[in-house]
Amino acid sequence: MARKLDKVMAALPKERQRRVEARAMELATLRDLRLAALQTQEQMAAALGVGQDTISRLEKRSDMLLSTLRHYVESMGGKLELVAHFPNRPPVVIERLGAEPGPRRKAAATRRGDRAAA
Repeated sequence: MARKLDKVMAALPKERQRRVEARAMELATLRDLRLAALQTQEQMAAALGVGQDTISRLEKRSDMLLSTLRHYVESMGGKLELVAHFPNRPPVVIERLGAEPGPRRKAAATRRGDRAAA
């Protein structure tokens, strides 16, 4: 059974927690993230329902779907956030990509249907 990162961190001495958190801010790869969460490739594979070889390939990729990255992070008990930074504006957290909220889609479909009937 995979251990959740928050439980592992809570069990560490406060100074060690501080060092781990500082190091986490410097992480550059999925492998680094997995190791910081004290997870093996086998544990990640079990949590994601894939083979260990899939985790190995995933950690070597330079490009992937955001949904794949989200599943990877969430399997460790984390939450993936995508933030856009612009000059002279506050950061914008992107909640969803490529999908409009439900009511707007319905309204757009209704407008198309009205035009087709006209």
